[in-house]
Amino acid sequence: MSANVCGTAPILAASLLRRVDAKLVELLRDLGPDEWDLPTLAPAWKVRDVAAHLLDTVLRKLSLVRDHCFVENPVIRSPQDVIDLVNRLNREGVTVYRRLSPPVLADMMESACLQSADFHESLDPFAHAVFNVSWAGESTSLNWFDTARELTERWHHQQQIRHAANRPGIMTPELYHPVLDCFVRGLPHAFCDIDALPGTAVQLEIAGDCGGTWLLKKHDSGWRFASSAEITPAARVIIPQEFAWRVFTKGIDRAEALAHSLLEGDHILGERIFHLTAIVG
Repeated sequence: MSANVCGTAPILAASLLRRVDAKLVELLRDLGPDEWDLPTLAPAWKVRDVAAHLLDTVLRKLSLVRDHCFVENPVIRSPQDVIDLVNRLNREGVTVYRRLSPPVLADMMESACLQSADFHESLDPFAHAVFNVSWAGESTSLNWFDTARELTERWHHQQQIRHAANRPGIMTPELYHPVLDCFVRGLPHAFCDIDALPGTAVQLEIAGDCGGTWLLKKHDSGWRFASSAEITPAARVIIPQEFAWRVFTKGIDRAEALAHSLLEGDHILGERIFHLTAIVG
């Protein structure tokens, strides 16, 4: 087993947002008129809808977190309330911004993304974030995790557009590995109801030059990532990197994902990895 395992160090991704969003603006300006109406992996969303969502969320984050502008104060009593709220806000944003012409949307995106990059780079990564990363089961999160979560949103929705328009992806180690590392941080929460003897370990490998190895270990207090690979896992899962982002964002059927992957050892433990959804809604 490789001695290098991921999952324990902070993901300092603020500077990567600027690079990913610059590629997004370039992509949007290059799309032809017909490509804006292509279907994507996101159910019921065309390319223009995904682009509208990306504009809406960056503007919403700046308004809420940077500018402290809260025009409503919803009551949140459960995780489902969070999902319902996010889904509603997403629908409302897409309804508005999908009406923009491609040039107008791209210009607004460029301006908003530059402001977003400046803002995230200004944050103390180890201070408490305004919003917690709910899909990782956290009640409070640090800025570095919230910013890494933001990177996963910007990266995977852009990848949906690239997939739909048959454009080259942005699967480079510098940009894609931090996205995968952030997605996988949701595994301890995904395993929270899986009982096992303390010391039981599950190993995930994402195959490819952007991937890595994560080792999840059961403790008396729950599942946590191990910092050492000197453990024999009860289950080992290998997912090719070209499918991994889709596995964790509802972009592929679970049965199809399993068919493209390798699962060794305890299948109940191994299959739980494919239940991880690292998005809200």
